Amino acid sequence: MQGNLTALLITSFIVLSVVLIGFIAGRDKKNRSSVEEWSVGGRSFGPLLVWLLVGADLYTAYTFLGLTSTAFAAGSIAFFAIPYTIIAFFVSYFYLPKLWEVSNRHKLTTLADYAKGRFDSRFLSLLIAIVGVFMLIPYIDLQLAGIQDTLTVAGTGYINIKFVVIISFLLVALYTFFSGIKGPAYTAVIKDILVWVIMLFLVVTIPIIHFGSWGSMIDKLVVEAPELLTIPTTGPKGIPWFLTASLVSGLALFMWAHAVTGVFTAKSADVLRKNAIYLPFYNVVLILVVFLGLAAYLVLPEGSDPRFALLNLIQMSYGGVVQGLAYSTIALASLIPCSIMAIGASNLFANNIYRDFINPNVKPEKLTMITRSMVFVVIGLALIFGMLFPTALVSLQLLGVSGMVQIFPAVVFSLFWRNQTKEATIIGLLVGLFTTFAVYATGNSFGIYEGFWGLSANIIALIILNPLFVKKIKNKSNPIIDQLFTKQ
Repeated sequence: MQGNLTALLITSFIVLSVVLIGFIAGRDKKNRSSVEEWSVGGRSFGPLLVWLLVGADLYTAYTFLGLTSTAFAAGSIAFFAIPYTIIAFFVSYFYLPKLWEVSNRHKLTTLADYAKGRFDSRFLSLLIAIVGVFMLIPYIDLQLAGIQDTLTVAGTGYINIKFVVIISFLLVALYTFFSGIKGPAYTAVIKDILVWVIMLFLVVTIPIIHFGSWGSMIDKLVVEAPELLTIPTTGPKGIPWFLTASLVSGLALFMWAHAVTGVFTAKSADVLRKNAIYLPFYNVVLILVVFLGLAAYLVLPEGSDPRFALLNLIQMSYGGVVQGLAYSTIALASLIPCSIMAIGASNLFANNIYRDFINPNVKPEKLTMITRSMVFVVIGLALIFGMLFPTALVSLQLLGVSGMVQIFPAVVFSLFWRNQTKEATIIGLLVGLFTTFAVYATGNSFGIYEGFWGLSANIIALIILNPLFVKKIKNKSNPIIDQLFTKQ
């Protein structure tokens, strides 16, 4: 289908303007003076900026395009995104403030930093860093897919899609290298405003344009596709999958390097408590976006590609101006999270792999430059991987969720369990990863989310084995343990 030149020009103008703002946000040399300043903004962000930053970080183009494509193809199973984010925010209220207090006092910028200090274990830190980097690459690839799909619909017949995608991501790499977290933080304000305004506009007007009203759309769904309005009770993605996917995804959400990067920018623990209370408001948009997928099922021709469900629905519903605003919103929801993800992955590699194992005596100035430069490597790898294996991205990202949740016991349990040992934690993590990949490889998940089996094995191994090693840490202490478990 031919693209729309007006939509393409508007999309290009808005995206380039936001990238320019990203550069301007980082013009102060202080933003590049240290790893802490570059990656977590000197821990100076207030409640509103953290809310916008974490929202921009977690609600990506994959969220909107993925939810609508899932609803288009499988119906109400897409609603699993609602309980999983509620679980994530509820649980985070109790542990993120404690994690922030430790990271603030000891100048930690990654979860691997925390694990190294909490357990006096560089090996556990290395495991968490490797898991964090490798699981994040497919997630960055999905942002690549989001911008590529958007440009395909808007620009077919006018531009070379792959060339423009490469240029777009190189620009993001440049402004991330230059500005650090300040770039995506301030551009997130624009992205989030567009998300709320444009997505709400779409969900209000599309049912009216095609069906006359929301009620008429639901009535038509009930008659023509009632199966889309219920969650299957059996099958590979029935209610057991729905429940376990929600739980695992919720626990994994703040284990991602990009999510914790946003968390560590907060200026106080209280900011994170407020954030946990107010972040669920984003679910208003998510709920309505799922219904756009159901509307696309009724509007788009039979045999349409679910991957383009939302984009093609927009194309069929509006003229070039609205298309351009909508496409630019989705494009920004790809590019800004990509920037934060690149910061998180770069930080893990430079601090917890390069500094801890390759060059322990590296000077702070050199480490800061290496951390910043790794942005180009991370985004470059994502570009190459995404173009070589485009059909594997969604399944690999889902596997990434199952992989990332395996570090939950190492991080969250250890905030509250003084006698948790590094040996049992490492074995539990390895058992969880092995179980997850074995279930995924064999396809024998029995209707349960793969990560649930891995997390269960992880926790069981940790609980059973911990007593065998606990004598080694009796009366053992370090600054992080003292802070966590000594009454102030």
